[in-house]
Amino acid sequence: MGKLADLIFFRNHRLCPRWMCFTFDNRLRRLVQNPDKMIRPFVNEGDTVLDCGPGIGYFTIPMARRVGDSGKVIAADIQESMLSGIEKRAIRAGVQNRIVFYLSRRDLIYSGEPVDFILAFWMAHEVPDVRRFFTQLADALQGGGRFLLAEPKIHVSKSHFESMVDTACRAGFSLLERPSVSLSHAALFGK
Repeated sequence: MGKLADLIFFRNHRLCPRWMCFTFDNRLRRLVQNPDKMIRPFVNEGDTVLDCGPGIGYFTIPMARRVGDSGKVIAADIQESMLSGIEKRAIRAGVQNRIVFYLSRRDLIYSGEPVDFILAFWMAHEVPDVRRFFTQLADALQGGGRFLLAEPKIHVSKSHFESMVDTACRAGFSLLERPSVSLSHAALFGK
């Protein structure tokens, strides 16, 4: 069953392909993971937000609404097709002017201006060097900012997630709390 489960749940692959986004970026998901409710405690009007590995914008679009005209969301992904998917959705939602599209490299997720909030939702398990990844995020987060890390329980074991938490703390983050996020292991960090 192990190999079959790996195939079904697309485990042991480094990147989630664009064609799979419909499986987790859909209306049914909102029943258990409502993006507006999930980001409300963390994102405010005027904030600069970094959305790492945003897929096709499940959280990006709601965060762009939340930051208002004076804020922005930086959607950082190594897959250009994901960014173009977000752009299409942002135009339909009327928030395209609030989103900056940042084409990342495998070794550099982001190196731009400081941000107030970082979201890495169900993507850190795809990163080849999490130590470097968390160090880059710590460099990007300004003092007083927060970083929410969430990983899918179906892909990431509790021990693997705890290793990620330890790595994030060694990279310069402070663990603030363990928010409850449906279907996920989650940790909220500060700097």
